[in-house]
Amino acid sequence: MARAVRLSDYAGAMIASVRREASSTLQSIGLFSSLRDLGPLPSETGPLPEDFYASRPDRGTEILAGRFQLAGDLVSVDPEHDNIWLKPAPTRAFARRLHGFGWLRDVIAAPTPKPEDPDDFGLSDDDEEAGAANARALVDSWIRAFGRWNSFAWSHGVLSARLINWLRAGGTLFETDESDRKARNTRLRSLLRQARYLQRTIPLAHDGAVRLRCAIALSFVGLCVPRQAGLQKSGLAALEKEVKRQILPDGGHISRSPRAGTEALIDLIVLRDVAETAGVEIPREIVRAIDRLAPMSRFFRMSDGGLASFHGGGECDHGALKMALSRDDTGAKPFGFAPHSGYHRAEAGGATILLDVGKAPRGTLSTSAHASALAFELCTTGGRLVVNCGWHDDQPSSWREAVRATAAHSTLTLEETSSARLFAPGWKRDLLGPRLTSAPGSVTARRNEEDMGVWLEGIHEGYRADYGLSHRRRVFLAADGGDLRGEDALFRPVSDGPPEDVDVRFRFAIRFHLHPDVRASLSRDSMSALLVQPDGDGWRFRTDGGPIRLERSVYLAAGAPPQRATQIVVQGEAEPFGAGDRPPNRVRWAFQRLGQVGGTQGETG
Repeated sequence: MARAVRLSDYAGAMIASVRREASSTLQSIGLFSSLRDLGPLPSETGPLPEDFYASRPDRGTEILAGRFQLAGDLVSVDPEHDNIWLKPAPTRAFARRLHGFGWLRDVIAAPTPKPEDPDDFGLSDDDEEAGAANARALVDSWIRAFGRWNSFAWSHGVLSARLINWLRAGGTLFETDESDRKARNTRLRSLLRQARYLQRTIPLAHDGAVRLRCAIALSFVGLCVPRQAGLQKSGLAALEKEVKRQILPDGGHISRSPRAGTEALIDLIVLRDVAETAGVEIPREIVRAIDRLAPMSRFFRMSDGGLASFHGGGECDHGALKMALSRDDTGAKPFGFAPHSGYHRAEAGGATILLDVGKAPRGTLSTSAHASALAFELCTTGGRLVVNCGWHDDQPSSWREAVRATAAHSTLTLEETSSARLFAPGWKRDLLGPRLTSAPGSVTARRNEEDMGVWLEGIHEGYRADYGLSHRRRVFLAADGGDLRGEDALFRPVSDGPPEDVDVRFRFAIRFHLHPDVRASLSRDSMSALLVQPDGDGWRFRTDGGPIRLERSVYLAAGAPPQRATQIVVQGEAEPFGAGDRPPNRVRWAFQRLGQVGGTQGETG
């Protein structure tokens, strides 16, 4: 296991912290208020971004009733007398979601209240605009409370999300009639003030997806609001720099998160469309980034239309992903190996497997990384079968650290420790964030495609330093997609010489997390399990390393609330020596399709 944090990281984090604090101080005393453009505002906005993401009218109705359920927490207010912006937030995650305004589309889409008189089927204009009027009121009350400055509400991750979400709802916020003209100008002035702050401070944004999103937000404002050539130029220049640095040659995001790359693709495609409508030519590097991101999003896309869940990302909005890929001009098909991102993909007979064979990201890019070396996900024609626990930003923050551990992934865990370690609570974590302190020093991979199927192999050394053992996983997907065979082995590298204690044994567990829709039942001898998917497709799991156990699991990748699930666990005790070519250091397993074995879930028989 290699150290992922160096002394220079502490120095860099301290310098960045001091710079951010100085910027906050200058902003809080109003030093830059004189730089605000007080000239006339444009009477109309330019082209506004299309919102690819689906609205949730049910959540909008709850918010209109004063119930804000975000990031796994609920805050209730009296809509007539209370102000949500003056209520203390239960967690920072809740506050980030609240101030980011990702829920604004839900409020706008909230259904019109039913008339009290059953004979009154007519709707007034006020009724038709109920959601829009409340959305504007919530934005206006935020401006009164936080429009001048707040260190948290104006932090880069929150600010960039808010700017983009306000513009996505631009038709509601900025294209209003004369009766709302004064409030509309206040909203537009606040939008520009926030964008100018972003323009000044974007180098201080945390590296990775946050800084990329800041550049996208700044570009959107510059394109969508007339006479903002400075913002447009700064935004596109920053965006050109960030996509060149953060989008890998194979199309993956530098954080190795499928969600980060796909969300960047969605934003960039919309940005390209806005620029085309505005008659602005965007830098060629941004176009090239889209051309790389699109096939990579297809690479991570499973047969149910969502993403595989690795490194802090969940399934993503299926509809938004589909719409983005429909706007992709290349139409490139997914490939088999992403060497820069560190993933293998194999597809046959309607079955798709994705295997994580890459090194964990380092530094600030690892604050959302998972200890998922050699974990895999399997999706079939019947839906997702084997998954990782995953993550979604709507989940309770109390789950965040737990699902980053190796045990939350479909891979091998040795001595109940993770193949990558996180900072424990303390001053180091406060300074550097929840980044990885150590990670597998080496992860290697091989691939062999034959007429009979595809062989995938990976080796990581996340346990070598502590236990003297390396983990090797081999996976074979048959050409018909109905047979997935695997082998997990723990071996001592020859170069390390003999172990000091040949009698010690190391406990290991191989976990296969099942999707919540999969029903599992053990055989009588506990050496196999029957798995049934919602459409009645049956699969048999078997192993030579049994007996196996069915234990509780949880699935968070599809959104809140957490879903109960089941995991298959194969346990054993490894010897501290050997090549991993025989038991107990080698365990073989297989998932084999049985065909239709029952009705859909909820039916009997």
